[in-house]
Amino acid sequence: MTAFLLRRLVWFAVTLWVVFTVSFFLMRAVPGGPFSQERELEPQIAQLIEERYRLDDPMWMQYGRELAGALRGDLGYSYRKPDFSNAEIIAQGFPVSASLGIVALGFAVVLGLPAGIVSAVRRGSLVDAGLMLAATVGIALPNFVIAGVLIILLVFLLPVFPAGGWGSLGQLILPAFCLGAPYAAYIARLTRTGMLDVLSQDYIRTAYAKGLPDRIVILRHALRLAMVPVVSFLGPAIAGILTGSLVIEQIFAIPGLGAHFIEAALMSDYTLAMAVVLLYTMLLYGMNLVVDLSYSLIDPRVQLE
Repeated sequence: MTAFLLRRLVWFAVTLWVVFTVSFFLMRAVPGGPFSQERELEPQIAQLIEERYRLDDPMWMQYGRELAGALRGDLGYSYRKPDFSNAEIIAQGFPVSASLGIVALGFAVVLGLPAGIVSAVRRGSLVDAGLMLAATVGIALPNFVIAGVLIILLVFLLPVFPAGGWGSLGQLILPAFCLGAPYAAYIARLTRTGMLDVLSQDYIRTAYAKGLPDRIVILRHALRLAMVPVVSFLGPAIAGILTGSLVIEQIFAIPGLGAHFIEAALMSDYTLAMAVVLLYTMLLYGMNLVVDLSYSLIDPRVQLE
């Protein structure tokens, strides 16, 4: 276990450095800059601004300075919001995105797991066909299409939920469902596949031969091993829900981290965009590590080494 964690820690550091390097040069390869405007600034003013923020330094000096700051944990200040540090902006937006992501993940698991179990138990029936058809549609449709349809149905035609905003439970349910629906479809299909594989095992037939009821066989004996592919998916899914809420937050006017990230990308706010990219990278890598560690708990036959 110690060797495994040390090895993953080394790869974590390498991954962060590669992401930082690629992001740094890609952002600066885009035409324009953080202080570009529709109306071109006077050359003297533009030069003073670049000197103030040290953007006139050679590229290698800017890279070394920002890399040293990242190693110290100093995320710097936003170019477009100089009154706030990037850490303060993330501290304001991340709890909102995390709350939205947790509820969306709850919808995905609560809807996906039972659908996959029922579909596998009733394989070949109309229920199976209907659930898998719904799952296929959920996978095929992007979350912003689902959001548009539900806004028309549940906001304008049937005013059940508010159109947007943040602060109440009603404002959370609709965007969370739109964000979690595609992941629920994936979980349903993975659960069905895993359950069908486990139900064909010898020990399951032995459990049925002993006279155990279906509920005990499925929930106590089959579900645990059937969850392995689902757990493999949940790690990237958690990070994907947090990082994929950018469009949903824009549609429903939610003041989460996604709104700041989109603004930073559009305005070429290098430091804020870099801080958010590094945060998303750490989340994705951390979720993958948790998934790897959970394998040995779900299935004792899995060895981390």
